[in-house]
This record gives sequence, structure tokens and C-alpha cells, in this order.
Amino acid sequence: MKKILVIEDEPAMRSNLRDILELEHFHPILAANGTAGIAAAKNDLPDLILCDVLMPEQDGHEVLAALRAHPATARIPFIFLTAKGEHADVRAGMNLGADDYLVKPVRVADLLEAIAARLDRAQQHGTFKADFKSAVPLEKLGLSARESEILLWVAQGKSNFETGIILNISGATVKKHLEHIYEKLQVEGRNPAAIVALETLSGAGR
Repeated sequence: MKKILVIEDEPAMRSNLRDILELEHFHPILAANGTAGIAAAKNDLPDLILCDVLMPEQDGHEVLAALRAHPATARIPFIFLTAKGEHADVRAGMNLGADDYLVKPVRVADLLEAIAARLDRAQQHGTFKADFKSAVPLEKLGLSARESEILLWVAQGKSNFETGIILNISGATVKKHLEHIYEKLQVEGRNPAAIVALETLSGAGR
């Protein structure tokens, strides 16, 4: 049973998320603020974290920064679940290393889809043991520096929109670069390209 840590200061929302996760046969771990959430993440090492942004003690950005800086929690999939949905807010979260950013109110189906996608991506990462510190190893695939950067984020499960936010370009520009990447790698789409990247980055880490 996968463990999911919910860091949320609103009791009703926290309870609702717990019920949703239990119905889907996850094991929810609940924390009422950022400080408690950091402690729970380090103690329980969950498979995934859902975290609000605006919270007492430490906000979501501080929680993510603390967990990404700690070796044991650095690779845990992290999803922001928040009412702060402005472009600048999403960009700030992605720049800190969030894996996804869901804006409240979020449909249950969308939440569960995001959780499933991040857990699946984490399993792939574990299989390949890829090193995502640098996009440079991807350049040996015949990609430009910009194409390598884009593929690096795609391999981590980022959407075109999310990748564009991180790299300060439009989603349409990301899509155009991906078309060139697929052609250069001689693959049919996003998932095969991500696998090539994971294999390459896994080899770079050895």
C-alpha cells in the first residue's frame, strides 16, 4: 500500500483528502502544517507528498526546499495542491522542484490521475537510477543545449506547459522543440523519448 503524506492546514480539506486516498487504497499520513509535514516526510518516507502552499509554521515552498535538500526525501514526488493558481505562483513552485501543481478546487479524477502519473514516473526513475542534475549528457544524443534541457524535464514527467514555465518559454515552443527531438531520436512520441533520456542519464550517473 503506497503511503501518501498530506500537508494541509485546513481540517475539512485534510479530512476530505484522507477519505479520497483511503477509498483508493492508499495509506494517508496527515500533517496540519509545514513543520509537521517536514518531520513526517523524514520519519515516514512516503511514496508521494500532497502539500498546500499557504500554511502556518512553514509554507509549502519552504517545505519543498527543505525536503529537496535532504537526501532521504529529495526524490519523493511532490504535488502542490493550492488555491494559488497565478502563472507566477506555478512558476515559483516548479522552479523549486515540484512535480505537479494542482489548483483548488481540483476534481477527484484529476487528483488521482496526477498521483498515478507521478508514482509511475518515480518507479521508472528507480528502475533507471537516472541523474537529473545536468542536461549535458543528453547532448551526446545529437540534441542542442535547449533541446537537452527540454528533454531533461520531459523525462521527469513535466508537461509542455510546466516545462515552458521552468525554462521561461511558451508551451508551443516546447512542443515545437519536442517534434525536432523525436525526429533526431527516431522515436514516435513523448514516452519513448523519455525512456531514451532515462537510459542516457542512468549511464551518465555510473
